[in-house]
Amino acid sequence: MAGVIEKRRELLAIMREYTLENGFFTINDIADATEIARSTIQDWINRLVTEKCVAVKEEKKGRAPAKYVTTNVMMTGSCRRIFTTTDGNWVAIYHQCMSTGCAAFCEYHHRLAGGVVDDIKRDGRVLVEYAHLGTAVSEIGLYPKPAVGVTGVRREGEYIIQTIRCVGGPAYSLTDMMAMAVGVCEVRLTNSGLITEGEVISQALTHLVIGLDDTDTTEGGATFALALGLLQYLGKMREVIPVGHAVAMLYPYLDACTAGNSCSFIEIALNPDAVDHVIERAVRFIETESLSKEWGIAVKKGFVISESLRGFGLAARAQVVTAEMAETVADAEQIRLFGGNGKIGAVAAIGLSREDNLILLNPGDVPDLSD
Repeated sequence: MAGVIEKRRELLAIMREYTLENGFFTINDIADATEIARSTIQDWINRLVTEKCVAVKEEKKGRAPAKYVTTNVMMTGSCRRIFTTTDGNWVAIYHQCMSTGCAAFCEYHHRLAGGVVDDIKRDGRVLVEYAHLGTAVSEIGLYPKPAVGVTGVRREGEYIIQTIRCVGGPAYSLTDMMAMAVGVCEVRLTNSGLITEGEVISQALTHLVIGLDDTDTTEGGATFALALGLLQYLGKMREVIPVGHAVAMLYPYLDACTAGNSCSFIEIALNPDAVDHVIERAVRFIETESLSKEWGIAVKKGFVISESLRGFGLAARAQVVTAEMAETVADAEQIRLFGGNGKIGAVAAIGLSREDNLILLNPGDVPDLSD
């Protein structure tokens, strides 16, 4: 399914380019550009004509081939990428938008609608929604009702299916734009009066949170920079989608810290069968690039942070915590540890994930207990 939608997206992009440059395209144009058999291109064009993505400009006349154009060639989809990660009965929905305004619009209306979405965060053009599996009633409609909402999320095998109800502009996005977003395998649509309902299908990806600490020395280096480098390195792998990078401050009065005692964590989405390979690559990268022999990595599958794990992260901001404490928490939370003393801060970094920057970066009124 994913391969078909990717091929559809690729072919439509080429057809749009020909339409904008020449005013039309032919079967031969697309076959030559893609090195795909003419019969296969004809099948695709027939399908896209049926879907009203392509229109016939001129019928075939003698030896003159038929000419086609893509519809709405000047319209750019606002939905750039949509993907989903899972953690038990929870799903994280990532929507990377081309427009800050559109992302803010969806954030506002999805909050108003409620539905199965329990928490929403937005960072510029990236909207992240944490939803539980199941269905919920949400009254979608014209003002003052919400214009769009996620009313259901379910898992079928390796796929996550979102049910979205909408009206007006969001309905146009659902019917004409979301299917073109990278990561969307298929969109199934039904109409009921003013309301459009669609099922948006994407792969159920694995979510990894990777905490890092103690990768620098007083002579050089910075953990935040190496963490960002790791995110960029892993992001080049075909199986990986970069999600984010953050810095968290820990207990500021620790004698052994190189500067302000900060740690970092990154988040990635990836195919489930690539988890071990990606972790191996991550450990090798940090082991090679770290300036400190005390580097530490902690890796957690999933994005749900338990009270005990979050408690450890908060404790590491207020006092000195030990490797034994970190190992106990990691064992209970099925967190994999690598390296040396830095694994303390690495576990704490994971415990602080999903917190906002005010909590991550400001330890608050922490007393100096070093004397």
